[in-house]
Amino acid sequence: MNLDASPAIPCDTLVTASGILTQNARREVIRDGAVAISGGRIAAVGSRAELATAYAPAETLAMGQALVLPGLVNAHAHAAMTLFRGLADDLPIADWLHNHIWPVERLLTPEAVHLGALAACAEMLACGTTCFADLYFFADQTARAADTLGMRAVVGEGVLDFPTPSAKTPAEALDISRALFDHLRSHPRLSAMVVAHSPYAASDATLAACAALAREQDAVFTLHAAEGVTENADSLKKTGKRVIPHLHSLGILGKNCLLAHCVHVDDTDLDLLAATGTNVAHCPRSNAKLASGTAPIPAMLQRGLAVALGTDGAASNNALNLFAEMGFASLGHKLASGDPTSFPARAALDAATLGGAACLGLPDIGAIVPGHHADLAVLSLTRPSMVPFFDAPSQLVYAASGAEVVLTMVAGRVVYRDGRFPNLDAAALFREVRDMAASLAAKRP
Repeated sequence: MNLDASPAIPCDTLVTASGILTQNARREVIRDGAVAISGGRIAAVGSRAELATAYAPAETLAMGQALVLPGLVNAHAHAAMTLFRGLADDLPIADWLHNHIWPVERLLTPEAVHLGALAACAEMLACGTTCFADLYFFADQTARAADTLGMRAVVGEGVLDFPTPSAKTPAEALDISRALFDHLRSHPRLSAMVVAHSPYAASDATLAACAALAREQDAVFTLHAAEGVTENADSLKKTGKRVIPHLHSLGILGKNCLLAHCVHVDDTDLDLLAATGTNVAHCPRSNAKLASGTAPIPAMLQRGLAVALGTDGAASNNALNLFAEMGFASLGHKLASGDPTSFPARAALDAATLGGAACLGLPDIGAIVPGHHADLAVLSLTRPSMVPFFDAPSQLVYAASGAEVVLTMVAGRVVYRDGRFPNLDAAALFREVRDMAASLAAKRP
């Protein structure tokens, strides 16, 4: 009997699998590994043999031939737009937005946003996304949906210079934003951010007020920028500056600023983004579907910008699947540049995990390392697309579809497993969503 042996350390859960993709500083993959979880955070990561001896778990999740990876981070979404999936497709962005999306959005209600956001959360969890940033109306309802399904989310109330479904004026939308900060301040998984739609839908005064609120709250300020092909020309005509320099002149760029898209940016714009430490949410499938163009992400990474991946809304994508975004991003940049090394699988995987964490100011997600939140996704390696399995980043980016996800965990709690959600009757929800979507479509102008 070994009297010197240390007693096993109690923990809540031990997850074991044939592989652990840590996304730590060394980008280490641990074969036949395990993750010990206690109090919703990662206590240890290592070999199965070591952790099975060192820890005494209340529960063991033996995943077998599977890969455990950090939960994916969707840095730009409009969750409730699941209600408009397929409603207006194959259109130029200006026509799509002004003549189809904005008119039907005016019909939204808190109930509609809640239902649409619930469906979005279920969709994201089923393909390994554990955290998302959401920009929309009735943002409290999106927060409510994320809370119900146990997700992590950063939500913001859209501020525009014309009436929205939830606010008649920009000042009212900012008041809603302040209330959202107060409501979510102590929540363990949810937080608030400041949202302006874009420089073309918010005046300089509105943008400055949003930036001031973000500084006051020490929060992320996010908006769409340089997405459409005419935005720079329109901005030059209106302000005498391109979009990015104009935003800089208003004091908006900086480490707490997250710009979505940034498709039409030149070298001077990129240098300004890098100098100010501004972050970028890359939404490649949405940009492709609306024929907006290809954002120069490799050039951004060369300048040291933090880049995350986002899906945008289900009306312009039409899926909320970060596996699809990773694959499309990597292949799209190779095609656009003619350089197969321009945006490799590793860079795409980093953008969907560590990049999202950095851009949202959440330093303790995006990697499986001690002290981080236990936000995990587990992919089966027995699916045909995962056999054989040589290199984790390339397999995840070029072969996985997201359908291989068999379990998703947030803060140490299983929130999705094998098609089921602990707090959700998915079939009943989807019936309600179909009815709501049909009702809104029938009422649109």
